[in-house]
Amino acid sequence: MKHSRMKILTAIGAMTITFGMGLAMPVDAKDRPTTVRKTVVAPRLSDTDQLQYNYTFLEAVRQQNAGHYAAAFDLVRRCLMMDPQAAEAHFMLSAYWAQMDKDSLALKSLERAAMLRPDNDTYQERLAMTYIGMGNYAKATEVYERLAEVNRGRSDVLGILVQLYKQQKDYNRMLAAINRLASVEGDDDQFVLARMSAYELMGDTKNAYRTLKELGESRPNDYNYTIMLGNWLMQNKRQDEARKLFEQVLKAEPDNAYAQSSMYDYYRAAGQDSLARQMMERILLAKNTPSDNRIQFLRQAIQENESKDGDSTQIIRLLDRMQQALPKDAAVVEMKAAYYSLKKMPEAETNRVLRQLLELAPDNGNARFQLIQSQWAKEDWKAVAELSEPGMLYNPDEMAFYYFTGLARYYQKDDRGALDALQRGTREINHKSDPKLVSDFYAIMGEIYHNQGNKARAYAAFDSCLQWKPDHYMTLNNYAYFLSIEGGDLKKAEQMSAKTVVAEPKNSIYLDTYAWILFKLERYAEAKIYIDRALQNDSDSTLSADVLEHAGDIYLKAGDKVGAVVYWQKALDAGGDAAALNKKIGIYRKRK
Repeated sequence: MKHSRMKILTAIGAMTITFGMGLAMPVDAKDRPTTVRKTVVAPRLSDTDQLQYNYTFLEAVRQQNAGHYAAAFDLVRRCLMMDPQAAEAHFMLSAYWAQMDKDSLALKSLERAAMLRPDNDTYQERLAMTYIGMGNYAKATEVYERLAEVNRGRSDVLGILVQLYKQQKDYNRMLAAINRLASVEGDDDQFVLARMSAYELMGDTKNAYRTLKELGESRPNDYNYTIMLGNWLMQNKRQDEARKLFEQVLKAEPDNAYAQSSMYDYYRAAGQDSLARQMMERILLAKNTPSDNRIQFLRQAIQENESKDGDSTQIIRLLDRMQQALPKDAAVVEMKAAYYSLKKMPEAETNRVLRQLLELAPDNGNARFQLIQSQWAKEDWKAVAELSEPGMLYNPDEMAFYYFTGLARYYQKDDRGALDALQRGTREINHKSDPKLVSDFYAIMGEIYHNQGNKARAYAAFDSCLQWKPDHYMTLNNYAYFLSIEGGDLKKAEQMSAKTVVAEPKNSIYLDTYAWILFKLERYAEAKIYIDRALQNDSDSTLSADVLEHAGDIYLKAGDKVGAVVYWQKALDAGGDAAALNKKIGIYRKRK
């Protein structure tokens, strides 16, 4: 068994041995038989040493895969001590040097690996990319040329060579690389245009023009090339020739948007502003103008208007004409709504346009948001719900619509409907969700559950809220208060409530909650300090009745019976629970 194992490992080691083949064929000897001479390179290591090397290298790989990088680093260096010409070890070592920011050593190891194994594409490409990263394009070019020579069919390598020669401004070689690439992939229009670009970079306008002209002539029924040639002529100050080409196309195809756009550029360059405006309107009102072109020209019209007198009525009239000519084009109405917002038009007018947009594109979330915000400011909860509910259908992954629907129903006292919307919204929560929005979801759900008398679900919702946003102060306060009046964990309640008081030391609601929790913990002196602060900062008459009653209870336990009766009476005057307060007042007035 030992001998069998030795043979297997020796065979693995033999895989690293390089064989070379030399071909001798004199130029003038094509009629003579070809002589092929095979040269076998002697193994670098003995079988025993090779076995040890293989074991060490494989162990280095194993340690690396296990995440034990220091051990792997030591092992691969030991491999190179055994065999300094082991390309795979040099390659592996280069990555470690790079991780240690020892770039010169990393490059040296990589160059060594690539030199030892010129047939290994991985080593060569990694070396070339390293050179590119260093900005050494000449060296990178040398490596890619070697790759291209060995792998003549690799168009990706030739494509990189085109870019490298362009970067080095070696346009003749760039052109040659384009031709080589075309021979691999098959010559087509993209390579013709690439050659034209190379000629332009060389400053050879004659050949650039000839190349583009010949391309157009070879495609007589494709007017895009005619227009392309016209645009090239425009760029090279040959406007009259360009105009003739544009007119030629527009005569054959009056609605060709590409030609119209180029003709517009010609009119502007020639200073013929009136004709340019006419062409712009023709483009904007034409049914077959691509949407992107239309929006681009509309933006340009708005910019020109703003740069002059900024008369918004001109743009509004143009937008009205566009909407009339293209009644089902949502992009036009969207631009109109954006313009109304930009010019701060009356809210009712802007909302009218936004509603028109929603009729054409009910999945337009931005338009729906704007309308919801407008109704939210008016506290028109019915209108908010009518707008946000369809948003849940048209934009099911947008949590805000569930939020607005839930709140609108909640404010309409439709707890069941609110809970349904919010629960559906929580199904859309993911790691990218806004923590503030998610925490609000759970906060409102907790309030609804509590209103329904489901304490377990309410507390679970509050816990979820605080997991997403630990400083959600409204939930911290409410959760703490509920725990204090429902026999919950007072220590937890005190910790939560304390956070709210630190964050908002003048918030009477938070101060009252904290004072009440201290009261429940029988820390009466501290409770009196915080209830006094709550009273000093309280400005809400309805809330004051509760705060005043708490004050009376706290004053009583702090030893001030007279003060307790005074605050109970104030609570009664403020509309507090008459039966409970009168009972307390009656008992302690008698005792006084």
